[in-house]
This record gives sequence, structure tokens and C-alpha cells, in this order.
Amino acid sequence: MLILPERCTWSGGYVRPAEKWVSDLTYIRTLEGWLYLTIVLDLADRKVVGWALSETMEADTTTVAAFQMAIRNRPIFYSLLFHSDRGVQYACSAFREQLEGKPVLQSMSRKGNCWDNAVAESFFKTMKTEMVYHHQFATRQQARLATFEYIEGFYNRKRRHSALGYLTPCQYEELLYNQTVAA
Repeated sequence: MLILPERCTWSGGYVRPAEKWVSDLTYIRTLEGWLYLTIVLDLADRKVVGWALSETMEADTTTVAAFQMAIRNRPIFYSLLFHSDRGVQYACSAFREQLEGKPVLQSMSRKGNCWDNAVAESFFKTMKTEMVYHHQFATRQQARLATFEYIEGFYNRKRRHSALGYLTPCQYEELLYNQTVAA
């Protein structure tokens, strides 16, 4: 595991999907108890390519599950930089074993520095402002459905980003794909 925040500059310029991913974990409160949301976001198009919603903070149901979804949705063809904070779910052997045999360099934020993972932190701020804070979820199932609808139905497909020239992540993904095919 490497502490390489300087390799995760947020200025953009990532032309290939699956070149640089960021990941983080947050909490969603329900009246039945907490849920833990882990996301994997591709810096090329700001698309959430993997995510997991769990009732526990165990690596298998958080970071491992989100990473597995990400590589199913967006296979790794080149060298990938995977950046996260220093959470135990990213440092444990269960997660690091997922990276073995793949062209993945794991990078972690400097201790106590949330700015090193600013894009993932920003996603959670946006999601909580646009979705979580407007609901009091009676059940975990309600929170699961709302999270699915937000990520898959709204954020990736409808929410425009200034960093992407006011395109959605899916529109920008298509633009990147068309540029690759034309090249």
C-alpha cells in the first residue's frame, strides 16, 4: 500500500476510463439502523462505476463489493490508480487481495487529510444534500431504493457536472468512447 496523494491531482485530464478511481465510505441513517455506502468513482467521467450498501462495515460487504461491481462495470485494461482514505476497509488483506494480479496501484490519502480524496468526499456531500437530508428513512429498504435511484437513475444519467462541460457522467463516458473509437 502506498501513500501517494501527489498522484491523485484533481485537475482532470484523465482521458481514459479506468485510469484513476477514487473511493470512500459514508453512513446513511435509517430508523432501523445505519447503512454504510461505499462508492468507486472514475475520475475520467465522474461516473460512479461501483457501489455497495451494507448493514455492516466489514470489508467484504463494503469496499470489496464496491470494487467488484466497478471491475464488472468497467474492466481494467491499463494501469489503474485506486485512491482512498486510510480506512481499515481499504488497508485490510480482504481488500488488498482483490487488487492482486490486476494492474492496480493502491494509493491512500495522507493521515488526516480529507483534501487528498476530495472528489469522493464531494460526491457524498452532493448526495447527502440532494437526497439523504431530504428524507427520514423508516427502513433500510427505503434507503436502499433511494440510493439506487440516486446513483443509477439520477447522478450517473441526469446530473450535469461543470468539470465535464455540463454533461452527465454517462454523456461524457459516451464522448470518451467515441473519441477512442475515432482515434
